[in-house]
Amino acid sequence: MTKGEQLYEGKAKKVFATDDPELLLVSYKDDATAFNGLKKGTIEGKGSINNQMSNALMRYLSERGIPTHFVKEINERETIVKKVTIVPLEVIVRNIAAGSFAKNYGVEEGTPLSNPTIEFSYKNDALGDPLMNEYHATALGLATEKEIQTIKDYSFQINKELQSFWAACKVTLVDFKLEFGRLSDGTIILADEISPDTCRLWDAESGEKLDKDRFRRDLGNVEEAYQEIMKRLQQHI
Repeated sequence: MTKGEQLYEGKAKKVFATDDPELLLVSYKDDATAFNGLKKGTIEGKGSINNQMSNALMRYLSERGIPTHFVKEINERETIVKKVTIVPLEVIVRNIAAGSFAKNYGVEEGTPLSNPTIEFSYKNDALGDPLMNEYHATALGLATEKEIQTIKDYSFQINKELQSFWAACKVTLVDFKLEFGRLSDGTIILADEISPDTCRLWDAESGEKLDKDRFRRDLGNVEEAYQEIMKRLQQHI
């Protein structure tokens, strides 16, 4: 597989063409951002950890019936993925009140929710990724009702599978963000990444944060948290 021209550079990844028009190469960076890019920094080794963790979890989910964009890990930082058109909806699945949910609804962080819940936000940096509901999404032509239902079904299934996986690692899956894409035939599949950048992962006993919140909130020991969560994953994957 030949690495071609760079097509895109985002906050955490670079995307390159390959000699196959249906496949792309994704390269993960150590760059870290928060608050829609207002806070910037570097987390040493983050790109390698996020790439390998995301690939491992994509394989895990694929084995359990979730279609994903993952094709092949090239090295610690680079992966071949299926080319998709990203559905411009960020899907946030929540099991425990934290972050903006706790703030917006006046709930103490760490409060378990009565049932898992899904939030959608419009994937648009210029607008600050505003929250939106299903009616907004269909009215703006971002996705069809059928696509949204598929995305919800997959998201709840992913939540169930990942809760079980992380529980075996003595980690609580608090919440996480997903993105989905369309293949050339319109099929909806899981895309982007699953990593400490996109998940809130707390130690099941102490409640210690093992994710990007350590960077967002200046809690320190950021690299150590990423290394710890990766170590636990490798012990159970």
